Amino acid sequence: MPFRRPLHVPRSVPRSVPRSVPLHVPLHVPLVLALIAALLLAVRPVPPAHAGSGAVRGYLDAHSHLMSYEAFGGQVLCGKPFDQRGIQEALRDCPDHAANGVFAWFENFMRHGTPFGTHDPTGWPTFKDWPAYDSRTHQQVYYTWLERSWRAGQRVLVNHLVANRQLCELYPLKRNACDEMAVIRLEAQRMREMEAYIDAQNGGPGKGWFRIVRDSAEARRVIQDGKLAVVLGIETSEPFGCRVVNGVPRCTRADIDKGLDEVKKLGVSSMFVCHKFDNALCGVRYDSGTTGALVNAGNFLATGRFWQAETCTGPVHDNTLASAATVDDGVADILRRLGKAGITLPVYPKAPHCNILGLTALGRHMIQGMMDRHMIVEIDHMSAKAAGETLDILENAHYSGVISSHSWTDEHYMGRIYALGGMAAGYGNAADRFVAEWKRKKQSRDPRYTFGYGYGLDANGMGALPPPRTGNSANPLSYPFTSPINGVVLDRERTGQRTWDLNTEGVANYGLVPDWIADMRNISGPEITEDLARGAEA
Repeated sequence: MPFRRPLHVPRSVPRSVPRSVPLHVPLHVPLVLALIAALLLAVRPVPPAHAGSGAVRGYLDAHSHLMSYEAFGGQVLCGKPFDQRGIQEALRDCPDHAANGVFAWFENFMRHGTPFGTHDPTGWPTFKDWPAYDSRTHQQVYYTWLERSWRAGQRVLVNHLVANRQLCELYPLKRNACDEMAVIRLEAQRMREMEAYIDAQNGGPGKGWFRIVRDSAEARRVIQDGKLAVVLGIETSEPFGCRVVNGVPRCTRADIDKGLDEVKKLGVSSMFVCHKFDNALCGVRYDSGTTGALVNAGNFLATGRFWQAETCTGPVHDNTLASAATVDDGVADILRRLGKAGITLPVYPKAPHCNILGLTALGRHMIQGMMDRHMIVEIDHMSAKAAGETLDILENAHYSGVISSHSWTDEHYMGRIYALGGMAAGYGNAADRFVAEWKRKKQSRDPRYTFGYGYGLDANGMGALPPPRTGNSANPLSYPFTSPINGVVLDRERTGQRTWDLNTEGVANYGLVPDWIADMRNISGPEITEDLARGAEA
């Protein structure tokens, strides 16, 4: 979705207006839920920097999941971003969390590391225990919370339609099918319904602040009108059925062509090629530590093989794998030979680790098909080898439509991404950690192109939102504060009977994103917020 040329300065933001049965858990479930938790913990050149005053301004969330409540069987996440019947229906807890949350074993594990625990399941209007920055299974992006972020200057939201067949099959509760494309279609429908719902709150069709866009020209017009340009993306482990089982792909080039044509008709502009598990298109960038061991088990269930790794020989590498033993070079060579024969073990050579799998022939066809359809290539989650091979293809084509949207690729690739005219966004860490990552990545910028930065909150992606900044009592964010980009004055976020404070509760819900950005300016000065303000243009 490359911007073709700068147009006019956007209008100022509009003025503010007020605004089942308990589950009996089998003994094997804790191991299964641990695996499930680990699975988700987780163009042309743009105008140059001297393009003039026509550039649009606004914050960019490059990676979130508004409709993930429909994914993974439709029973994992509690609450919705909107409901025709109102907030009291949208912000309800899951039926299996009823009473005191004792049966909410997945929430407990994700939040506290154990399947045992309790919480107040009451949502609206008290919100005693949720939403919270570290509550992974409760709704994080109710539409009025997103509206607060838009009023404070956000102008682009990339909403990834998300699905995972393996997770869906493992989770015991279901109301939706596990077919990934069926889930993608359903979530795209829900996005259109949300657009219509917000229109209805603002005077009728086309009047709302939430506008789904299909290309850069349409996005620019929406931003000029002071509204939020919503880009549809896809993040799924087996796009178009492209899983691999014992080394044999389950899709064809025709499947990929048909799938890309369909998602373009759905309005999708950005897409991941692989995610969490190796597939028929590419190898993945590992999760590390205990999480990596669990996702590796999922990779075995999904593909019939454990991840295969070798010791990296260059500066670029994947995350380090947990292993019961580190083997010497001779044993590593034997493991590699066994892997080629389809026999794998979760035992690895010395770090740093690189996935031996890169981009397959089908993966190359996928990348070419995305370029032919003017789509943005999401490079995160690709193995170091696959990411390098993808950048080779994009560089040969002088294609700038590439993004690292939430800090899931090796930072050594930043120079190549920026040299193409692509961009990066940082995962939603605490303000000080986010600023430190921005400083590192900015060192790789290419002065030929507009530099703007974004954040990939991964909201509703079963990851934590930004926590409170450590040691912030010495220089807390003061309320009320003024949004750095447009001068809107905001006090503490309040919904129902609950009021949140960034200093003590972090980004408890999406409505506190403006507070988080103001805190970055508070600790680092205006340069970071100016780069974020150029995120929409970049």
